[in-house]
Amino acid sequence: MSHQDTIFALSSGSLPSGVAVVRISGPRTLSVCTDLFGDLPASREFALRSIRSRNGLVLDRGLVVVFPGPRSFTGEDCAELHLHGSKAVISALLEELQGFDGCRLAEAGEFSRRAFENGKVDLVEIEGLADLLVAETEMQRRLAIEQSLGNVSKVFDDWRERLLTARALIEAELDFADESDVPGAVSDRVWASLVILRDEISRNVDDEKRGEIIRDGFKVVIAGPPNAGKSSLMNALARRDIAIVTEYAGTTRDVIQCDLDIEGYAVKLYDTAGIRETADVVEREGIRRAQQKIDEADLVLLLSDMSTDQVAEQTDISGPKFNVGTKRDLGGAERSDRFDICISTLRDEDVGAVRNLILSAVKGRVDGGSLAIPSRIRQRQFLQTALDEIDLALDDAKGLELRAEHLRQSAEALGRVVGRVDVETLLGKIFSEFCIGK
Repeated sequence: MSHQDTIFALSSGSLPSGVAVVRISGPRTLSVCTDLFGDLPASREFALRSIRSRNGLVLDRGLVVVFPGPRSFTGEDCAELHLHGSKAVISALLEELQGFDGCRLAEAGEFSRRAFENGKVDLVEIEGLADLLVAETEMQRRLAIEQSLGNVSKVFDDWRERLLTARALIEAELDFADESDVPGAVSDRVWASLVILRDEISRNVDDEKRGEIIRDGFKVVIAGPPNAGKSSLMNALARRDIAIVTEYAGTTRDVIQCDLDIEGYAVKLYDTAGIRETADVVEREGIRRAQQKIDEADLVLLLSDMSTDQVAEQTDISGPKFNVGTKRDLGGAERSDRFDICISTLRDEDVGAVRNLILSAVKGRVDGGSLAIPSRIRQRQFLQTALDEIDLALDDAKGLELRAEHLRQSAEALGRVVGRVDVETLLGKIFSEFCIGK
């Protein structure tokens, strides 16, 4: 991968389409465009041009725009060609571009990587952009926008600057304690400000589960004994047939998962095997997997059949749960006080009540705070490292030199979050998440 190359790729969706966008970036961009369509339009202004091969054959006619560097997405000379979304047109254009010396097809995420390496965006913004491209719910979009626009990076950069300032004051006291322009006992004020900073970072780290839930989904497990109506509830919530429903116990033997969008929140719904004592080897494995999902769940819906004397007794649920009585259309009203909610999956209003129950649980976990929060394990790990180093620096049993070193380590960890410090080993993983052309 060389920045001496001029790269190109289809940057819009799959073909055929109404319009297709081909992006070009690199040192030969402007000369290649001149060869393709003649006079260049004014910078950042669309113009209608005929796109021709080097032997004069018209490939298509469409809108073109050029972005001279460094005022472009990648920081290099860039251009976009907006053409008809025909497979034949785009294939002919890409083949023509391939024929220019120094031009090649871009690798996955290479445009974004060049933008990062040229200082146009930082790593948090890049990760936000990647999340934005795959966002499926409103809350995922909002979280990704916070990161891609740099709002989260501003918070992290502010913390890092405060740490660097604190470290500079400590080292000034160490090196120039006899100088008249360095106030005495400056470190006392530094430690007081660091306690405040530590609390801010700590609250952000505590918010890590919020970011994970919004980005990856709120995990809801439907559990209970066989024939409690678990698969019927999943099908009703999903509004389509996902799980097999029969009158025979033990129909579901593996974990079945579907994704829901409940008022903008991503919810991952899991139907699990009925939990009971059994000699069947396959069913026992399904029950083991069910218990594993229960342990990982953000919320468990523990179902019991109200039409029988069946009551689910799942004592090893450590997280939030709701006791749900099912098949209330078949009787059992006198036992309704045993449950948080009683439903029949044949009634739309009952299914809606379960959706509202899930929604209230999600909002209880993620609402009430800013979306300027970490949403990836990488970010959270570096933030926790920064927090741990601040804790060590606040230990007044240590010498001043050692405490200053902990401040340096903390600032370095925050720098790694946004890519201010060398993070070469992370780049391949991050940019591999992008599609070709981004």
